[in-house]
Amino acid sequence: MSADAQLLEWHQEAAGYKVRHVPATLPDILKTESMLDWEYALFRDQRLDLAIRSMRDQLEWLESGVSDYEIALPVHELEACATASGYYAGLDRDVCRQQLNFIADLCRDKFPRLRLFLFDARKVFSAPVTVFGPNLAVVYVGQCYLAFRESQRVRSLTDHFDWLVREASVDARDIPNHIQGLINR
Repeated sequence: MSADAQLLEWHQEAAGYKVRHVPATLPDILKTESMLDWEYALFRDQRLDLAIRSMRDQLEWLESGVSDYEIALPVHELEACATASGYYAGLDRDVCRQQLNFIADLCRDKFPRLRLFLFDARKVFSAPVTVFGPNLAVVYVGQCYLAFRESQRVRSLTDHFDWLVREASVDARDIPNHIQGLINR
C-alpha cells in the first residue's frame, strides 16, 4: 500500500474523531496544485499525479465533515513561504501568494472544522506527528511512519499537540488576517 493510500485509510479510520496534525512543511491538505508541481519538479514520474490525487482526497475528506482537523505549524513556515526563502527558495512569488491566499481562504471558509495554529519554533518544538482520534498516533521520520495504537502513547502525543495549541502565537481565528499581513509586507 502506498503512503498516500495509508494516510487516507488512517483519516477514514478516524471518522467522527478530531485529527491533529503537525506537518514537516505546509500540510498537503493546504497545498495548491502549483505548490505540489514545484515540490515534485525533480520527480516527474507518477509521484506528482499521486500527490495531487492525495491532496484532493484529503480535501474531499475535510469537506465531508466527518471529523474536525487541527493543524499546528511553526510560524516561520508561512513566513518562509511568503518570502520564498528557506525551503521555498526559488519558488515564484506568484505561486507563494496564491498558496498563502488559498490557505487563508480555506481556513476562513472551513473554520471551525479546520483550525490552523502557528507556534514559535524557538520556544516549542515538534517532530511531524498526526493523531487520528483516540486510537492512533503516527510520527513521520522521513521515509517511514511510526504508528502507535497503545492508548498511553496516543494520549502522550495528543497532550503534546494540545501543548502546541496552548503555546500558539497565532490562534486559528487570526490566521486569515495573519496571512494577509504576510502577503502585504
